[in-house]
Amino acid sequence: MTIKVFSAGFGRTGTLSLKQALEQLGFGPCHHMEEVIKTGPAQVQLWSAAADGKPDFEAIFEAIFDGYHSAVDWPTAAFWREMAAAYPRAKVILSSRTPESWVKSFSDTILKVLLDRPNWPPHMTDWLTMVTRVVIDRSLGGVTDPAGLIEVFKAHEAAVKAAIPADRLLVHSAKDGWEPLCAHLGVPVPTTPYPRTNSTEEFFELMKGAGPN
Repeated sequence: MTIKVFSAGFGRTGTLSLKQALEQLGFGPCHHMEEVIKTGPAQVQLWSAAADGKPDFEAIFEAIFDGYHSAVDWPTAAFWREMAAAYPRAKVILSSRTPESWVKSFSDTILKVLLDRPNWPPHMTDWLTMVTRVVIDRSLGGVTDPAGLIEVFKAHEAAVKAAIPADRLLVHSAKDGWEPLCAHLGVPVPTTPYPRTNSTEEFFELMKGAGPN
């Protein structure tokens, strides 16, 4: 299998809904942080190697994405440039929302957990360490304050738009629904509603099962 489409959008930009949408459209299985949670140490080690800057990204990605046709969310979004190069025929999506709404959602969920290191459960330490490196260090450049996060988010989206050719990229918000996504991927529009999931409450439910047990 190879990656046919991936998202460069940060987590908390409708990525779990996008995962479900891509799978419904026939581009599954779709890799998401949820998959890292499910598979445990093997994926954590591979993404940690990527965060270490190992030179052979294609080999790392081949191991990470074995069995997947698409990928969204972090950790993928932290390596969007490498992904674009490793999968030159893959379509790219920039899952998006307003910067202010993203900062609130991110701060209330992912960031809240990552900054609470003294209270990390021991069995989740390796996973959360990797996530911290990928999210805070690599994607955000160490920025965690609200004003700084807004600027980082804007800069990230601008960088993606500048680097990926327009005919390869779709900027997509969950509210946009099926039509632009299906047009970008060249598939029919489903008759069912576009998926809507991963509220703050759902995020913390997912967290309960995170990390190797």
